[in-house]
Amino acid sequence: MDWLQILSNSASSILSPATIGYALAALGLAVHFGYTGLINMGIAGFMAIGAYGYAIGVLTFGLEWWLAALLGLVASAVFAVILGIPTLRLRGDYLAIVTIAAAEVVRLLFLTTAFDEVTGSADGLSGYHTSFRGANPIPDGTYGFGPFTYNETQWWVRIMGLLTLAFAVLVVWMLTRSPWGRTIKGIREDEDAVRALGKNVFSYKMQSLVLGGVLAAAGGIVYALPSAVSPGVYVTSLTFFVWTALLLGGAATVFGPLLGSLIFWVLQTFLSNVLPALVSAGILPFMTQIQAGTLRFIIVGVALMLLVIFMPQGILGNKKELTFVR
Repeated sequence: MDWLQILSNSASSILSPATIGYALAALGLAVHFGYTGLINMGIAGFMAIGAYGYAIGVLTFGLEWWLAALLGLVASAVFAVILGIPTLRLRGDYLAIVTIAAAEVVRLLFLTTAFDEVTGSADGLSGYHTSFRGANPIPDGTYGFGPFTYNETQWWVRIMGLLTLAFAVLVVWMLTRSPWGRTIKGIREDEDAVRALGKNVFSYKMQSLVLGGVLAAAGGIVYALPSAVSPGVYVTSLTFFVWTALLLGGAATVFGPLLGSLIFWVLQTFLSNVLPALVSAGILPFMTQIQAGTLRFIIVGVALMLLVIFMPQGILGNKKELTFVR
């Protein structure tokens, strides 16, 4: 087993677009669940709308990359409003069921052949990189050291992703420490008490749903920047992975989703490298390479259950602040 290569591959995932995309999506989910108490099980739908909005903006409407990204964010905000009007009066499990169904409806709409010319149907969308890469100010070449060695295009994707993440963290950090943030925390704990104080609970929930949805859409755009947009990515398991990252780092925190996404993707990359290597070395002789690759998802599922049971506040979370999870 080449442990040096395995560890190098695992370390390289620290700055991967997938890690940054998950961090943005988990931050949006933190606004929904950690701060407002909305159990949104359809975060994959928001990520899909952001990614498809960006790709369609470039390929169909011929927009510049930044305008196409803005289109994806606006589309996710509109989707949040449409989703929120009939559902935000629901609580708990009922809201979870509706949101997971809405995300699946979005995925099937992108998958259907009725809009094949726009969405690409099962083939997805690709070839939308020209405008974004044309704006790259980094000279041609390879830069970095060790596992963090990338060419100019790969660095451009990572730099824009990190800048987006930094801006998103700053916005959420400022909002959660404002009167607005204190109000949504109150809604999380007891919305009837907040309503009794004269606050429009529905309006605050809607604002939270829109903000978190836009952040998740930004995550979907960053996730799709290096390669292509495929409907097979935005499945229910994507939502579960984002939830895992959120709960791992801490739901009612600003930096918890970042830490959780980082740990999640490093472990995912490590397991995807080490488990097949163990099979090849004969240490797991009862498994095939494909079965070993699937085992990592089982490990993630077990880890999620243990997190909810034994450490619902996450690594950076405050146990007293998140007692409502139980």
